[in-house]
Amino acid sequence: MKFKLKHVIIVLLVSGFTLPVLGNDPAPPVSIFRPSEILNIMHRVADWQLDSWKTKGFSYGKTDWIHASCYTGLYAMGSLEGGEKYLRVLVDIGEDMNWNTGRRRFYADDYCIGQTYAQLYGRYGEEKMIEPFTRQADSIIGKPNKESLSWKNDIQYREWAWCDALFMGPPALAYLSTVTGKSEYLNTASTLWWKTTDFLYDPEEHLFFRDERYFDKREKNGAKIFWSRGNGWVVGGMVRVLENMPSDHPDRPKFEMLYKTMMKRLADLQQPDGSWRTSLLDPESFPVKEMSGTGFFCYAFAWGLNHGMLDKDTYFPVVAKAWKVLNSAVTKDGKLGYVQPVGASPAQVNADSTEVYGVGAFLLAGSELYRYMKEHPQDK
Repeated sequence: MKFKLKHVIIVLLVSGFTLPVLGNDPAPPVSIFRPSEILNIMHRVADWQLDSWKTKGFSYGKTDWIHASCYTGLYAMGSLEGGEKYLRVLVDIGEDMNWNTGRRRFYADDYCIGQTYAQLYGRYGEEKMIEPFTRQADSIIGKPNKESLSWKNDIQYREWAWCDALFMGPPALAYLSTVTGKSEYLNTASTLWWKTTDFLYDPEEHLFFRDERYFDKREKNGAKIFWSRGNGWVVGGMVRVLENMPSDHPDRPKFEMLYKTMMKRLADLQQPDGSWRTSLLDPESFPVKEMSGTGFFCYAFAWGLNHGMLDKDTYFPVVAKAWKVLNSAVTKDGKLGYVQPVGASPAQVNADSTEVYGVGAFLLAGSELYRYMKEHPQDK
C-alpha cells in the first residue's frame, strides 16, 4: 500500500517527531565543558588582560600581589597546549623586575610573585629566576616568627596575620622548596600555615575570618562575617601547598582534613546560580554573583577532583555550576566582570567590576577543569 508524502508528515508530527527544515538546521550548542571550548574562553580572558596591560599599563607595581595572583593563572594556562606565549609574558615581567619581589621583605603580599618565579625556574632552569627570592626566603625562615597575630603594630608586614596571606606566602615557599629540593622552605610554610589557621579558623563554621578585626563583627542577618574571596584565597593557597607536599609529609593528613572539611562546607554555601556571594553567610545582603571568590573555589574543587581527594558524583556538579556562572561573566571581547574590587570584606559588585586577580582565579579554575575533562569526557 502506498502513502503520499503529506500523509507521512502528518503521522510523524502527530507522534511528536519534528522534521528538520532542510538547509536551516540550527547548529547544535557547543558544550562549554568541551576541552577546546575551555581553552578558547581561557584564551579570550587572558588575551583581554594582556591587551589591557599593553594599552593601559599596570595599575599597580608588577611585583604587587594584585598582579602576582594573576600570574599564577597565566602560568597554569601557559602550561597547557598553545600556552607558550603566556609563559613568555611572565618571563619578560621577571626580566623587567630583575627577578626581584616587592620591597617589604616579610610581607606576604610582596613575595606572592615568588611562586611564579619558582615555577618558571622549574621549567627553564635559569638560576637568576630564583636567586633574589631564595635569599629572601632564607631570611623568612630564619627569623623567629613568634609574634602574636593580633591586628596591631603592623603585624601584617612580619607575619601571616590575615587569611589572604595564605595564598600569597605559603605557596611561594612551597614551590621554591620543590624546585630547590630544600624541605625547610616547605616545613616553614606548613608551620606558619597552622599558626595562622589556629588563629583565624572558625571550627564551628569551618571558614576563616579575614583577620582579628572581624571576630566580633556581624552581618545584617546576625551571621558572622566570612568573606568569599578571603576564603577563596585560603583554599586556593591550600591546594597549591598540597601540590608541593610529599605524600609522606607529617603535616599532609592535617592539610587534607582541613581541605575536605572546608570544601564540604563551601559546597553547601554555593548559590543556585553556581556562584558564591561576597558574604558567605549573608548572601541576601549581597545578592549579585561574584567571580573572584567563585573562581578560586572552582579551582580548589576541580583540583580535588583531579587529585582524587573529592568524590566526583558529589563535587563535579559543584564545579560544573561554578564554571557555567564564570562563563556567564565573560563578555564577547573577553573581559571578566563581576569581580569585587580590592578590599578586605564583603562588598557589592556589578558587570563592569573587574580586577586581575579575578582573571588569575578564572584561569586557574579553567586549567584544572580542562585537565579533568580531558580525562573524563563522558561527564559533559
